[in-house]
Amino acid sequence: MRKILFTILFAVVAIYSQAQEKPKYDEALAKKLGADNYGMKMYVLVILKTGSNTSTTKAQTDSLFKGHMSNMEVLSKANRLIVAGPMAKNEKQYRGIFILNTKSIDEAKTWLATDPAVNAKLLDAELYNWYGSAALAEYLPYHDKVQKSSF
Repeated sequence: MRKILFTILFAVVAIYSQAQEKPKYDEALAKKLGADNYGMKMYVLVILKTGSNTSTTKAQTDSLFKGHMSNMEVLSKANRLIVAGPMAKNEKQYRGIFILNTKSIDEAKTWLATDPAVNAKLLDAELYNWYGSAALAEYLPYHDKVQKSSF
């Protein structure tokens, strides 16, 4: 079922893309964003899962997750964290995702080491190289314009 939905989504996007007038290539922007000839680049996708630490108190957990949110803001302002968000409850215990603005798994690990919830093992991280649009980070300035309140 998932493959069928993905195929349908891909077909709709492809048809829509062909129907749209292609914007003029901006070489300076492509270079600034690190885009290849396809307008893409490599990132690190992080899947955050429920961690192995089950011994913290509610107060400790709350404090660690407050630090987690603050750390995400720091990484975002440094143009390291491009996408972040929680996942709905699921059987795999996935909690959220990050897309980090690096192609290096080792560099991504050093950035994750600044996260209190990851360090305390409240969250475990799986890291994968992911190829996506180099323009992905360009949405970030608009987030503040649509965010009414913060966490």
